[in-house]
Amino acid sequence: MKRFFLLIFTFVFFFSCQKEYQPRTIDAISLQKYTIDSTSIRAIYAADSNSLYYVGSKGDIGKTTDGGKTWNKQFVTYQDSIVPHFRSMASNGSILYALSIGNPALLYQVNSGNPKIVYKEEHEKVFYDSMKFFDELNGIAMGDPTEDCLSIILTSDGGKTWRKIPCDKLPKTDDGEAAFAASNTNIAVLGETAWIVTGGTKARLFKTTDLGKTWSVFDTPIVQGDGPQGIYSVDFIDENNGIIFGGNYSKEEENTANKAVTIDGGKTWSLVANGQYPNYKSCVQYVPDTDGKEIFAVGKTGVSYSNDGGYTWKEVSKEGYYVIQFVDRNTAWLAGNQKIGKLTLQ
Repeated sequence: MKRFFLLIFTFVFFFSCQKEYQPRTIDAISLQKYTIDSTSIRAIYAADSNSLYYVGSKGDIGKTTDGGKTWNKQFVTYQDSIVPHFRSMASNGSILYALSIGNPALLYQVNSGNPKIVYKEEHEKVFYDSMKFFDELNGIAMGDPTEDCLSIILTSDGGKTWRKIPCDKLPKTDDGEAAFAASNTNIAVLGETAWIVTGGTKARLFKTTDLGKTWSVFDTPIVQGDGPQGIYSVDFIDENNGIIFGGNYSKEEENTANKAVTIDGGKTWSLVANGQYPNYKSCVQYVPDTDGKEIFAVGKTGVSYSNDGGYTWKEVSKEGYYVIQFVDRNTAWLAGNQKIGKLTLQ
């Protein structure tokens, strides 16, 4: 019995003595820029500190494997005349996929010598915004409504085939509610859970915990009601704690009701830094291995950083980028209009 109580005491003492993560005092942040001519880049896959893949607005698919010293690029067209405008990119761990906006929607497998179409959708309203993989087999992409629900397609075979969820299996959208293909971060995934964010007349969060079989929807306090208003990006650090960011693309200096956090998995949200810097951003991402304390947000208004979970922010750079993706706690890749960036924390 004494041994039992000793073990319990040791267990409790060990975990009670573990310190809460203390955010770093970052002495320097370097941001190196690489020019990528004649394309707008809103979707990237950052494999590691040396390897980055991107897709762009001119049907271009590019990569570097030497940290940005050299870049390889190829172009794809559909039926010799349609140039895919790519804004979504995702990997199942071994295969890369790219998804275009507009009609027809074209989803390509792209990391082979000859990119091939694995899904095509034709509709006057079709417009896909974001794509992610849960694991090596299961993936999801979302787009604007073509009927009275979000367009959501799923794969369960690693991306070889995709199927669209019928509207009777999804929550209804309001008239004028859609999403923004701004940074490929309208979707966050963790385990079998996906969170999807919208904007326009409503700024809401759609959630599945079973790989897209069933869905629930929650209101948010993010600015809404007008076309360019709403949530542009979402990220979660665990099943409970997440952040949403956005604002009004057409009024980029406004900073009211454009960022919020949740501690209950997205059911309820609290505004943070309301009426304070930063203003509109198109992408928000947690820094890995920082317990949700360190966050970066980027947009055409520049690069911002928080080390207290999003409650206060500092400006890192005035250089505009659309998307940021970390490969570890010290390194991230960024992309924007005719450029790629590499951010290093020191």
